[in-house]
Amino acid sequence: MKLIIVESPAKARTITRFLGKEYKVSSSYGHIRDLPGSASEIPAKFKKEPWARLGVNPDNNYEPVYVVSKDSKKQVAELKKLMKNADEILLATDEDREGEAISWHLLEVLKPKVPVKRISFHEITKSAIQEALDNPRDIDMQLVRAQEGRRILDRLFGYSLSPVLWKKVRTKLSAGRVQSVAVRMVVEKEEERQAFHVAEYYDVEASLVGENLPFTARLTNVDGIKLAGGKDFDPDTGLLKKAESRVHLHQDLAKIMAQGALDNAPWKVHEITRKETTQRPSPPFTTSTLQQAASGRLRLSPQRVMRVAQRLYEGIALAGGGLEGLITYMRTDSLTLSEKALAEAEHLIHDQYGPDFTDGPRRYKTKSKSAQEAHEAIRPTDFSRTPQMMASYLDSEELGVYSLIWNRALASQMTNAKLDKTAINFAVTVDEKNLLFRANGSVVRFPGFLKVYGDRGKDALLPNLSEGMDIGGPNPGNPAVAINEVLPIMHETQPPARYTEASLIKKLEDEGIGRPSTYATVITTIQTRDYVTKKGGALIPSYIGIAVTHLLREHFQTYVDVSFTALMERELDLIAENKFDWVEFLDRFYRGSEDNQRGLEKAIEEELPEIEFPRILLGTDPKTGSALVLRIGRNYVYVQVEGDKDRSATLPVDLLIDELNPEKALELIVARDKSKEPIGQHPETGQNIYSLSGPFGPYLQLGEQEGDKKPKRISLGKGTDQSKVDMEFALRLLSLPREIGIDPETEKPVRAGLGRFGPYVELNRVFVSVDSVDTLFTIGLEDAMERIRNKNKKTVLKEIGNHPETGEPLQVLKGRYGPYISHQKVNATIGKGRDPQDVTLEDALVLLKEAASRKGKKKTSKKKVKKKAAKKKTTKNKVTKKKPTKKKVSKKATPAKGETE
Repeated sequence: MKLIIVESPAKARTITRFLGKEYKVSSSYGHIRDLPGSASEIPAKFKKEPWARLGVNPDNNYEPVYVVSKDSKKQVAELKKLMKNADEILLATDEDREGEAISWHLLEVLKPKVPVKRISFHEITKSAIQEALDNPRDIDMQLVRAQEGRRILDRLFGYSLSPVLWKKVRTKLSAGRVQSVAVRMVVEKEEERQAFHVAEYYDVEASLVGENLPFTARLTNVDGIKLAGGKDFDPDTGLLKKAESRVHLHQDLAKIMAQGALDNAPWKVHEITRKETTQRPSPPFTTSTLQQAASGRLRLSPQRVMRVAQRLYEGIALAGGGLEGLITYMRTDSLTLSEKALAEAEHLIHDQYGPDFTDGPRRYKTKSKSAQEAHEAIRPTDFSRTPQMMASYLDSEELGVYSLIWNRALASQMTNAKLDKTAINFAVTVDEKNLLFRANGSVVRFPGFLKVYGDRGKDALLPNLSEGMDIGGPNPGNPAVAINEVLPIMHETQPPARYTEASLIKKLEDEGIGRPSTYATVITTIQTRDYVTKKGGALIPSYIGIAVTHLLREHFQTYVDVSFTALMERELDLIAENKFDWVEFLDRFYRGSEDNQRGLEKAIEEELPEIEFPRILLGTDPKTGSALVLRIGRNYVYVQVEGDKDRSATLPVDLLIDELNPEKALELIVARDKSKEPIGQHPETGQNIYSLSGPFGPYLQLGEQEGDKKPKRISLGKGTDQSKVDMEFALRLLSLPREIGIDPETEKPVRAGLGRFGPYVELNRVFVSVDSVDTLFTIGLEDAMERIRNKNKKTVLKEIGNHPETGEPLQVLKGRYGPYISHQKVNATIGKGRDPQDVTLEDALVLLKEAASRKGKKKTSKKKVKKKAAKKKTTKNKVTKKKPTKKKVSKKATPAKGETE
């Protein structure tokens, strides 16, 4: 038996379908070993070493300490068991560096005594698998060293700098080689926006119609001098860069010119230019361009599109129940297509679109210096599987991603699009000034690749005119052309656009930072760790992200420098090519070099005593002239008048940097100062009542805080104007929560209250929002119970009938993953693309029976595992005659994945 090992069960299932009985395919479930993630994972013999926390020994050529993770031990045991019956091992992990490293780790841990070969393929199809089996090779140790060097580098970076952030900013923060540079990019984009000065300018726009074709002409020149546009203004000052070579139209002048241009018709057709332009297709997708396109066209996050692409690569169930990979390997930076794919695409284009749409194969050269040309671009494994054919086998996201890949790959092999572009200049004189208006039009003469992929847009047609002709006015040369209106249009220069997930990935790729396999993870990491937040698709830095960037930029500039990070990427590529020693590379980074470049270890030693707790300057207090600063607290962020601890205020958690300015900071401080005085006393208890603001918004407090005992507090709701909170309103809210009545079934109280997310009614920890605070005091028991009962009510798509055995009604319900039928804790989906109205009672019973059978198998399997484990535990206890003891949980040495890129 030949044992093939891959990373994932899904990949194993697909490959099994192509092979005979002499093969057994199993999976490693990703990496089986890694550097220790916590103190408890460090082997006992290393625990006392000064470098143990790193999991890497810098004094012995950066020798890593690898441990098999707890989650992987069971699978390693299973692989060893399978290996006993194998006469050959074939390692078939992915063909990139990560996959090569996984194969090496498997070889190191399993220590097989039978022959071992490495096979690789970039698509999971029968022909690709067979070709890989026919051409086995050894593990490429240079690729392994490059991956290992990257992993150790990231560990040294993260586990060295993260503790600095714990001491000087806040605990549980982390630094990462690529992650920190990505955050810096987002922060510096925000700094550019804050430094930006808005400039106002006008242009003049005319609406015309001729030969029943409406078109627009815009003022471009005044006395031969170009009109100023947005790019002509200095973003730092808001002034024109070259005032002598541009006309800056202000409102009054724009109005005069607009009215004069209308009154002084006819206009003369001054010049007509026509030219044919060519538009070339884009190359097929790489990882980053797929993520960018899916973000813009499908609104999918990079992490999401990679999960969908993984499914398309590993195998989709097609007709007959077989599994087959639909796309090639999706982590690639190559633009190459195989000769087989080029021939397939050319044949399909010729048959479906005609010979004019293909002129032979197009071969694209990858611009990235680090691209691995042995890989392919992302393409369909079979061009004959059109998106229309796959629609019944894929869900909406899978179909969207597959369509993008199929269309882009096919379009990359089609002919150029040809467009005719026309520009007409109209001349008119206003107050002895010669004005020139321009109208632009374009027509697609031949669509080429736009037939399949791209934004063809609409043809912008212009009427048939000739130079010297008059238009508009009392006696125009072409009476069919009329000037309907001429208007001044105001514009403002716009600050640099914030990064989106897609544009940040493009920036990282353009700068040569990170790898295709890391982009999605980096984008997700900087958001989950609250360094960056997403607002309407744009990435905005958090206060923590800004503070961390300021600290790293001021004290460890080299290590978050874009060019330095890109240089490390290039050197890692040289290691993969056997052109650079990986130990020398790591030593220069960590310990420094002879050319006076200090290493990270020395930099931390020298800089740590000099680092002050970060502060972000917002402006000055107009009363005292003192600085207004933002500081990072243990749990929350606050603003403060520097030098006066009493004049400070906690920032609401949802107040972002783009909404915070000196005025807002002072407003929060003044509000907090006022809140120190009670608005009154409770008439029954005599306790003070305060209207306060906290990180989660304004709230009322009854009484004082004494030690750890918190006084009664009730939220006022987001956006409440605290100046309008009086005693009557406060007493009314402090009476909450109000008991509405008792639920007759559970005999538990139904309450009305006000929480962080607004007014609600509640029964037994089931909360339902209500319309307003007033509703809390008027709602009755019956109304409250109805709202609670309907909270999780499912949308019924079809009433099917009653179950023949139980008599319970069967319905097709709307679910998160598509329509389904539910009966006695058994849920059965009706299938992708199936109309709920077509489901009959007989269909429903069959679907439920199949779902129950699958559920039963899972339960049985779980019971067997539990039973076996219990038996093993009992036997062990009988033999040793010892009671099982609880294991001590070790504190983690560092945050999980502190060294993440």
